[in-house]
Amino acid sequence: MEEEKRSSATEPSLSDSGRASEGANVSAQAAVRENDSVKSGEAEPRRSRLKVFNKVMEKSLQRLVADSSFSRFAHSFRPLCKQNPQMAEVIHKQFISDLQKAIQEDISNVIDEGNLEMKLEELDKLEELAKDTTALAWRPSGVPEKDVCSVLIPYHQGQEEYMNRELKKLQKENAALAEKVLAGREAIAHTEQRITAAVDEWKASVADLESFVLSLCPSENFESL
Repeated sequence: MEEEKRSSATEPSLSDSGRASEGANVSAQAAVRENDSVKSGEAEPRRSRLKVFNKVMEKSLQRLVADSSFSRFAHSFRPLCKQNPQMAEVIHKQFISDLQKAIQEDISNVIDEGNLEMKLEELDKLEELAKDTTALAWRPSGVPEKDVCSVLIPYHQGQEEYMNRELKKLQKENAALAEKVLAGREAIAHTEQRITAAVDEWKASVADLESFVLSLCPSENFESL
């Protein structure tokens, strides 16, 4: 009976001390986050969507820490809390600290991998630019065929115009190349003609030279020798 009374007296004290330490821990962490957010806001102003995202992550982390209360921890590890309440509180604080660090690292990794900061800033810029526009944005009509055609037809028309422009460019390039090839062929033909004329002239000069030599030295003179 005495042991049961001691255990029943120990459990409320553990839960009360855990709640008190948990409340102090959460308030201290909230104050640290608030100071960090104030410092970061003073150092570099951020866009509204990024602030909302950071605030949502902060609130979610606070709720998660609140759900990981010492009372639940003591209920799950009752023998340890009965045997050494101070050690249980230390373990719970370390668990909460490690949990917060791990979650914050995961959030930072998600922001870095998804490049959320730049994308949220782009959304803010688009929203700022869209404030002065009076034209209504596109909305689906409710008929899938019309919606698909309204999107695909301008796209295919643009592609057709692009292909026509590229075709004209290729045709111009081919015409220029054909002119260059024709000019090259004409140059080759002229060169062949000049070579043929030079060969004919050379043959004629050789024939004239032979006839001249024969006229100077007739064959009878060679026979007498």
